[in-house]
Amino acid sequence: MKKLVSPGRLVLLGLLMAGLLALYLVTLYKFQIVEGNRNYEDSMNSIVSEETVIAARGNILDRYGRLLVSNRNCNNLLIDSEGLGLNSSSVDNDHANDAILRMCAIITENGDTYTDELPISKTAPFEFIEPMSTLQRTRLDAWLKANDLDSSASAVEVMAKMRSRYGISNNYTADEMRTVAGVRYEINIRYVINTSDYVFAEDVSIDTITALMEADIPGFEVQVSYIREYNTEYAAHILGYTGLMSELEYETYKDRDYKFNATVGKAGAELAFEEYLHGSDGTAEVTRTSEGVVTSTVYKEAPQPGNHIYLTIDIELQAVAEQALASFILEQNEEREADNAVRRYQNKNPQELITGGALVAVDIKTGEPLCIANYPTYSLSTFLDDYSALLEDDGHPLTNRALTGLYSPGSTFKPITALAALCERFIGAEDTFVCTGIYEKYADIGYAPRCTGSHGTLTVTEAITMSCNLFFYQVGDLIGIDRIHQYADTLGLGRLTGIELDESTGYVASEETKAQLHTGYDAGWYSGDTLQAAIGQSDTYVTPIQIARYCAALANSGTVYECSLLKSISSYDYSESIYERTPTVAGVLEAEPAVWDLIHTGMYGVANSPYGTAVTFLRDFTPPVAAKTGTTETGTENPDAVFICYAPADDPEIAIAVVAEKGKRGALLASVARQVLDYYFDFEQSTQQIEEELTLLH
Repeated sequence: MKKLVSPGRLVLLGLLMAGLLALYLVTLYKFQIVEGNRNYEDSMNSIVSEETVIAARGNILDRYGRLLVSNRNCNNLLIDSEGLGLNSSSVDNDHANDAILRMCAIITENGDTYTDELPISKTAPFEFIEPMSTLQRTRLDAWLKANDLDSSASAVEVMAKMRSRYGISNNYTADEMRTVAGVRYEINIRYVINTSDYVFAEDVSIDTITALMEADIPGFEVQVSYIREYNTEYAAHILGYTGLMSELEYETYKDRDYKFNATVGKAGAELAFEEYLHGSDGTAEVTRTSEGVVTSTVYKEAPQPGNHIYLTIDIELQAVAEQALASFILEQNEEREADNAVRRYQNKNPQELITGGALVAVDIKTGEPLCIANYPTYSLSTFLDDYSALLEDDGHPLTNRALTGLYSPGSTFKPITALAALCERFIGAEDTFVCTGIYEKYADIGYAPRCTGSHGTLTVTEAITMSCNLFFYQVGDLIGIDRIHQYADTLGLGRLTGIELDESTGYVASEETKAQLHTGYDAGWYSGDTLQAAIGQSDTYVTPIQIARYCAALANSGTVYECSLLKSISSYDYSESIYERTPTVAGVLEAEPAVWDLIHTGMYGVANSPYGTAVTFLRDFTPPVAAKTGTTETGTENPDAVFICYAPADDPEIAIAVVAEKGKRGALLASVARQVLDYYFDFEQSTQQIEEELTLLH
């Protein structure tokens, strides 16, 4: 019988065990005896630090899932104070300042920029940069106090103090001294006041990092981070931007466990939906050698990325709206400039140019904004570089006119006066008023406002179609200001829309409003005020988004919806729906169907009747459009212009409001709205066709 364990196998196993033991003893001898001193020194010189692992911010998408704002990996440079020797008891300023100067030179040579927020000019003679931001002022004051300088110290005195404080050699030129002082100030101020970490240079190129390493410059380290990437040139006022959290913002976010160096939304959707977009940063224990080489990274808390948000806007519709609005304004101004050349030759006063405008389109059945366009606007991709110029631009491109601009609605207000009169039974469908061109009821006291023409005998629908001022003077005089104000308020004018961005409340004319706006003299209410209020003048000033929402309420027979930019939220991996918006009703104007039919018929006539004020631009449009034009009666040659419309006229889906400052006539804006309608219905038709084709394939 064969043995299970032979003597030869036992000998072989013994030799193998002896070999492994010998290898272990040799390795142990090498680490502990031969290289023991060096390994001991390395372990003693290892630096262990707990560092923040930045969480990716959520994306922003449009209503159809088109990517608007996303993240891109980037390399940031951080100052290593330990490597520069700034943390030792005896700082070698010459060594540190030379390294800083070399780093700045290499960064600049490679086309990157470094962070220097010291509010002093970069070249001599040194002066304070004005205006300073609140954060710049706060930091400078703190530095002055910490360095025993009076708050009234001049820029030259501050620079002299910095030369002494940071040991900047007299061998440096004035400009080199300013470069070193700017970086040393940025490092130092973070010890003076509790603020965000100093990111020396953001989103630097690989060429810059390589050049710094090849130059063997100490004192910096590379941090992998994220930077916001804008995938559209449109919707700047809606999307907003991000930036490092300020000390003041930290007071808001500290209870949410934000780190000092957190990036937060500063404006637009980035700010409005910060709580959804911002992830939770993680922490890691990072071990480095004395040379700065990372030897291990142990995650103590994994970062949690932010959620993705879908906005209600259609970015393609937004693009069409912005382009149409800009083209109209530029073309109108070119024509006016050409006319002004002739006028100047004839010693006549030149026409004023259009200074800006806005367009808002909303979904009639949900109240969701489909586009919010402004002119002038700006590019988010170059926003930070252009910021100073944008602030000084006389066109105020940073102003979101669609949400904060206040304009008289002009004759687009007339359907409200008509509704009040019809609902309160002051007039009926067949009742008429005669327009002779001038309203003479108060002529004996010196007030006789005129109409735009002599329209003859008109019903309410005809008066809306022809935009007869005289008809609405008479109606307004009948019903009084209180009813006009009540119906305007119910339809959302002079009230916040509920949108998450900053917006103005506006005003609707009333005795109370007049007293509020016109203090310092007799602000009593007069019959003439009521007449003007009836046609959307007097003290009625509202935002374009309010006008668009009001137009939608006219179209859907009285339902006023809350406006919101947020359509839905999904988890970072798109696997889970976190929020889905449902329409929210803000108010309802109850009226009989027959009353709404009269309003709709009058507005249909504006775009389709031979007597309609916008028929030239919309008569042949398919599907048919209902509209109303408006022009502010300011007595100037080029008053503000307003235009509203909805379509299809028989089953409304989209409502549009367009405003142009000094636009002259509301009817001209119909050409802008038409381009938006063209895209909207072409896109809808193509989408339906694709859905039908896919259905056939099943």
